[in-house]
Order: sequence, then C-alpha cells, then structure tokens
Amino acid sequence: MQLSPQRMQSIGVQIGEVKYQTINDEIRFFGTVQADERRLAYVQTRFAGWIRKLYADATGDFVRKGQPLFTIYSPDLVATEEEYLVAKKNQADLQQSSVTGVASGAASLFSAAKDRLLQWEVSPSEIEKLDTAGKVITDLTVNSPVSGYITEKTALPNMYVQPESHLYTVSDLSDVWVLAQVFQSDAGKIKRGDHAEVTVDAYPGKVFSGRVDYLLPQVDAATRTLPVRLVVPNPGLKLRPGMYVNVRLGMPLGKQLVVPGSAVFHSGSRNLVFAYRGEGNIEPRDVELGSRVGEQQVVTNGVHAGEQIVVSANFLIDSEAQLQAAAGAFVPPPPGAGAAAAMNAPAQTQATIDLTTDPSPPHKGSNTIRVKLASSDGKPITGAQITVTLFMPAMQEMGMAAMKTVVHATEKGGGLYEGNGDLGSGGTWQVTVTATQNGQVIVSKHLALNATGGM
Repeated sequence: MQLSPQRMQSIGVQIGEVKYQTINDEIRFFGTVQADERRLAYVQTRFAGWIRKLYADATGDFVRKGQPLFTIYSPDLVATEEEYLVAKKNQADLQQSSVTGVASGAASLFSAAKDRLLQWEVSPSEIEKLDTAGKVITDLTVNSPVSGYITEKTALPNMYVQPESHLYTVSDLSDVWVLAQVFQSDAGKIKRGDHAEVTVDAYPGKVFSGRVDYLLPQVDAATRTLPVRLVVPNPGLKLRPGMYVNVRLGMPLGKQLVVPGSAVFHSGSRNLVFAYRGEGNIEPRDVELGSRVGEQQVVTNGVHAGEQIVVSANFLIDSEAQLQAAAGAFVPPPPGAGAAAAMNAPAQTQATIDLTTDPSPPHKGSNTIRVKLASSDGKPITGAQITVTLFMPAMQEMGMAAMKTVVHATEKGGGLYEGNGDLGSGGTWQVTVTATQNGQVIVSKHLALNATGGM
C-alpha cells in the first residue's frame, strides 16, 4: 500500500529501524527463607544415661561448633572407660613381655576399647582427658556438632535419655534456602545454576547473591506456578527462616534482532510488522516473535537488520490497507461504457456515518450494530455495502491476544444498515466503518467503543 506524506502525518506514522541489540531479560518474584535441610544437625547420644548439667538451655540460642551443650552420666559409658583404662595399663605393663602374643594381645584389647569409645561418639578431647586423669570421667561433655541456632530442644536437667532420644536440632544458617513460586509461562526460562539477587525490606540497599538450586518437578494445579529453590549464602546470618524476600533473576539473552514493541501488530493468529519501503510505500510482513523484554520485542524471522519499519499507528495503517483493498476490488468498466458508468456513479461525494449499538453501550458477547448512512445534505444513502471492523490490541501483560470482529451490515431501508457481531471482551474497541458503492469507497470513519463486561 502507499500513503501520501500528508496522510502519514495525519495518522501519526513514525519510522524506526530493525537492529541487533544485546538483551538482558529478568524475572522478578517473591519467596520465603527456610533453613537449608542439608545443614540441619540432630544431637543424640549412642548410649543411655542421665543428663547432669545443661549449658544450652533455650531454643533460639546460637551455639558454635564444639561448644558444650550438656553433660551426661552413663553407667555403660563408665564401664567402658574402666575397660579402656585397664587395657591401657595392661598394654604398658606387657609391652616388654617376651611371651609370644602377649604384647600384641594387650595392644589389641586397648585398641578395641578405644574404638568402642569412638563408636559411642566420645570426642577425642574427652578421651585425652581420660588419658591425662587416669580415672573414669563420670560426667561426659557433649558438644555441638555444628555452628548454628537451636531450633528444637527437649533436653532437661536430670532427664533420662536413650539412644533414640532427640535432644537438640541445630540449624546452620551460613547458607539458607529461598523457596519461591514462578509463573508457568516463565518455567522454560529458568535453569539450575542461574544467578539470582535477593533483597529484603529489613536491610535497604543490601543485596544477597544466590543461585537456582532446584526446580521442583510439579506445577501447582491451583496457582499454575512452579516451585523453585535457591541457595543463598548468608553472611552475618541476616536472613532468618520465615522472612519474606524479593528475588530478581537475570537472564542474559545475548545479541538478538529486535524491534520496538509498538511496531508489532497482532491480527488474530498472525503477527505483522509494517516495513517502510520509502516514498510512502508500506508492506505488511508476517514475523515470528521471541521474548518481549521491556519495550523491545525479539523477532526470530520475517525482517532483517537495517530495515525501516513503522513503529506507531499500526492499527490505522491496517484500516487504511483495508480501505485501499476495497477500492482496488473495483473492476473498471469496459471501453465505451464511460457514459453509463458516469450515470450509475453515486451522486454523493460527501457522506456521513452514524453508528449505534443495541444494547448501548455494547457489552461482551453478541451485539446489534446499526449504521445510518446519509449524504451531506441529510438524504439517506441506499444500495451501499457497509463493513464494520472492531479491533482490540493485544495486552501481553494480561496474557490476552489481539481480538478482531468484522460485521457486514445489511440494508434495512431508509439509509439504515444493521448487522450482529460478537465482542470477546469488555474494554475499549477501535472501530472502522467503511461504506462502498459500486466498488468505490464513499466514506470511512474511525471511532472507539467502550464495551462493558469482564476481560
């Protein structure tokens, strides 16, 4: 199609360029902090006994690795300590024995007694105390296996415990998990190992760096979201389990062919870009689209770098193309029929269009469209063909594709034309009314209709 400079200016046509650009996409979502399950430590004993003294006596206390938690008296442990001391003494006494096998046997008994203490998780420092004192230690000190916060505690003074007794849970929060939900449409953009930035309102300006650790295998059927787990280092232990955090996931897409988002015209199942050929020549192109990043739209096929394209007024250009197509459908009369053509040509060169709907205003669903066509002096125009095109642009942020309805109104008499059309949504519809007679466009009008009803 071709437009004059005046027409291009009047409908607000602006020209841009297809170009390659480095694109960085991002996804933003929310999450909650949880303790890393791989950094939880349970404190239990491998023998029965009575707790004597309690050092870590409150849930929420912070303990360091090796810090005493409690002391315990165990008759079984005392008996093993006595065996250990006897075996040690025998080894010392018999190591110079000339009798074959006596020295080695004593060493074997000593080693077996020490291994039994180690299997009961008696720490090397406690065994060293036993060696130094040379007598049994009735109250064995049990230390924390990791540094972290006590999140569970059942230990009490004078409490009798057995190997199955769960006394403490210590959470190492040097790394934490952030569990988040991302929309199903973004699931294909995220992969394990992607870098993420985590912020929390409690620490303005502080950014915690993390990475995607795992994408859970099942989408939530109710919310259509995918659970994602991130691992975030937690210096200073500022992130606490239960905190609500903001997550930004950056995704470098590299160098891509892009056009402004406003340059893409969605027409039903087609995506179009209007290429500008110069001197008012405009050519519609079918294009294949990639990701939309901000105001830029990635195009994977249909245009080339350096081409000029229309970046505004695409709907009006589409309407203009329909008008020109309708005018181009006119078949010229055969030679010698010029006089007859002149006689049959419509006398009106100016006409007015008045559009109404039933109901008024129109609503989502079926509506009756009425068009009143009259000449400039108010006389009804009959025998015309009326086309009403209703269009609603795509709203990608709401996941809505473009919608288009075409109504061919039939003549009812007295310049009144009527037809039925279905509106797929409430909202503002852009309307183009075209009247043709004898293959020529006699009048066209653009207007907007506000329809009631939901999206």
